[in-house]
Amino acid sequence: MRIEIIEKNCKASEKLTGIIEKKIGRLEKYFDVDSVCTVFLKQENKFAKTEVTILYKGNMIRAEVSGENFYDNIDVILPKIENQIYRHKSRIESKLKKDAFLEKRLFLEEADVPVGKLVKTKTFELSPMTTEEAVEQLDLLGHSFYIFQDAETGEVRVVYLRSNGDVGLIIPKKAK
Repeated sequence: MRIEIIEKNCKASEKLTGIIEKKIGRLEKYFDVDSVCTVFLKQENKFAKTEVTILYKGNMIRAEVSGENFYDNIDVILPKIENQIYRHKSRIESKLKKDAFLEKRLFLEEADVPVGKLVKTKTFELSPMTTEEAVEQLDLLGHSFYIFQDAETGEVRVVYLRSNGDVGLIIPKKAK
């Protein structure tokens, strides 16, 4: 697995880079050599934000953490990544290394894996609107995301509240 470190508003020391490569490198037991792990380090005011994205065979696993420093963030984010791998084990196992699950877990005990279940299904009509109107609806409803039909294109879009208080827009694209 190739590890790429991207820095924004900060400079990772050699020590930090070494720790990141060593700890993230332990995840190689799950992924083939053609996988790419991008570690994004960003200093935002007093907070250090760390994002880890692993691209493997057309799929992606991603987690992010904000904390006081990047060293602690790595220790918090690795169990999150591994938890995602195990939560979706049956779905992604064929895309991971052949013997990925033979050894014990690296960062969490089996008992630590929370299992979520579908508890509610909701149906609603998509309303054609502009992105600005969708952001307004997001704010009025107090939700963390809002799904709408783009008035110009007729396609489905999602606006969502980002952790820093800004709003993001998701534009789905059909897989090739």
